[in-house]
Amino acid sequence: MTEPSKPPTLVDSHTHLDFPDFEGELGAVIERAHAAGVTRMVTISTRLRNVARLRAIAEGYDGVFFSVGTHPMSVADEPMATVEELVRLAEHEKCVGIGESGLDYHYTADSAAAQQESLRIHIEAARRTDLPLIIHARDADADMARILAQEHAAGAYRCVMHCYSSGAELARTALDLGFYLSASGIAAFPRSEALRDIFADAPVDRILVETDAPYLAPPPHRGKRNEPAYTAHTARAIAPLWGMEFDDFARQTSENFDRLFSRASGARKAA
Repeated sequence: MTEPSKPPTLVDSHTHLDFPDFEGELGAVIERAHAAGVTRMVTISTRLRNVARLRAIAEGYDGVFFSVGTHPMSVADEPMATVEELVRLAEHEKCVGIGESGLDYHYTADSAAAQQESLRIHIEAARRTDLPLIIHARDADADMARILAQEHAAGAYRCVMHCYSSGAELARTALDLGFYLSASGIAAFPRSEALRDIFADAPVDRILVETDAPYLAPPPHRGKRNEPAYTAHTARAIAPLWGMEFDDFARQTSENFDRLFSRASGARKAA
């Protein structure tokens, strides 16, 4: 009797396993992810006071890593992070990124100046640690492109534009700087043709996939709670943009993740 083939291995490069949505069932959520082939995931920091919880989750599960940072929408009601604080928190072997940081003018434009200050602090921490910067950008394309380019000219750093759903110009700026674009479930929504065109114009070796769980579940789970297992739905939906089969696209995006999130790649090799 032939054994069933295993699904292709994928990485959920951006999820939020510490959120209350997963309270009491985190183990089952991670088991379902593994069953879907999502064997690695990064649980992302939105507030530095929650880093201990993120660290504990990463320590408790193989293949789970974490980041350190303050979300731009949290900047106004959180103490301003310092470069030194971020660098210290990032010393843990399973911390693989800085962020998510960035700019969000959709709901929190009134804190734009503080968001920009925080973003530059996170960029400097990414430089000092050589860990990738994880960027959240919403309704702030011009300022985001300007700051990313200015700071890169002042000293190179690595970066991923998480849950990319901004315009083509910001995508081109990011790609020209050597950054990566990450596709969430939004890229699989039926009416996201313009966004899929942006991704299709990007080199496939600069693409990651993610859930941003518990948000933005892709079809056929749209409108429900998202979880890391659903990375496979997004990857399957967008693989044809590069003329690729799902298996090949899963392999390519995993290689891309290893290249950018090199500390996670090192941990896998060490294991």
